[in-house]
Amino acid sequence: MSPLDSQGRAAGPAQAARPTLSILPLLAAAAFATGCGMRLLDPLLPLVARDLHSTVAEVAVLITAFALPYGLCQVVLGPLGDRFGKLRVLTIGLATYGLAMAACAMAGSLGQMMALRAATGAAGGAIIPLALAWIGDNVPYEERQATISRFMTGMVMAQLLTGPVSGGIGQAFGWRSVFMVTATVALVTAGAIAATLGARLWRGHPSRVGNLGFARYAELLRRRPARLLLLTAFLDGLLLFGGAFPFIGSYLIQDFHLEPWQAGLVVAGFGLGALAYTRTARHLLNWLGEMRLMLVGGLLLSLALAGLALAPVWPVVAVLQALIGLFFFGFHGVLQARSTEALPEARATAVSAFAMALFLGQGVGSIGFGVLLRHGGYGAGFLTAAVLMAVLTLWARAALPMPASPRPGAD
Repeated sequence: MSPLDSQGRAAGPAQAARPTLSILPLLAAAAFATGCGMRLLDPLLPLVARDLHSTVAEVAVLITAFALPYGLCQVVLGPLGDRFGKLRVLTIGLATYGLAMAACAMAGSLGQMMALRAATGAAGGAIIPLALAWIGDNVPYEERQATISRFMTGMVMAQLLTGPVSGGIGQAFGWRSVFMVTATVALVTAGAIAATLGARLWRGHPSRVGNLGFARYAELLRRRPARLLLLTAFLDGLLLFGGAFPFIGSYLIQDFHLEPWQAGLVVAGFGLGALAYTRTARHLLNWLGEMRLMLVGGLLLSLALAGLALAPVWPVVAVLQALIGLFFFGFHGVLQARSTEALPEARATAVSAFAMALFLGQGVGSIGFGVLLRHGGYGAGFLTAAVLMAVLTLWARAALPMPASPRPGAD
């Protein structure tokens, strides 16, 4: 339903875009809170293990306890967003996420902590996919990727800041304070979204889709372009999210003998490259166009991955890590934009399916990369990822069609 102007008439796209997109910084703040939840335990595991009378190996399961529900709950969260309203479900999810984060700060045992981390992952899964779907409803396709890059600034800043800030706060005030700070950010942001939208957030009736819209998944899979996009997302997750990216830190520690905190700073360089992309996405799109940006980003990313395997010293890895952040979003940003157009009549379901495909690929990729490490070391792993990334880029460039530009203004 299109927004109304001051006279109660349906506003046109140009009129609707300005007030509607004013909420984008708050959605970026919500993405920041989610990103913090994903990464805040990285430097805190020894502190949590000590307080909960466990070992670091035992509390490491708390990372999976967040990630697994985050991915699996996409099956439900997308249809919920399509039926009850994307921003409504997002706001409720963000508030629930904040409350669960606060509860984590009071956990007295590892079992309690695992259950609460699972709750944060399940609620946090509502935020980024539904925000992307909402952007798809309200921004013309030719402007969408640049708008998504502005929204993703929140997640990028979380990647940059969470590790060092979480470690510093945890060292000074204890690990529980880190959860409380993250909870505060989430709850304040949820309150700000609710206050900004006012009655509009709760206005309207559920859409009439059966079984909470689960039949839309079958409709999505019947569309060949959507199937190709989901396959590309799965392979993207396999090669990068579960394959090369998670192992760069251990590569720096084991092959270049860096301390863990030093490796963490180098890995954070990915966020610098990603931040550069968010600032230049519009110019890159105007210069290259969407398809060439995906092609150039993917091929340069494959070269950077090969460079990791051949790097003689760790500063070379540090430079490549920043470039990887830039090139990755040049490729992945196109896929994100395409996911918002895979099923326009059930956009949240489509974006959640995209996130689920990434999650499944990540799970398979971590296993496959582990096998490569055992048999050929980091060099073989990164070179394999580089070659397959080049193949995936060329295939995606040929297989993915250009969608038609939709009409903005949906709610």
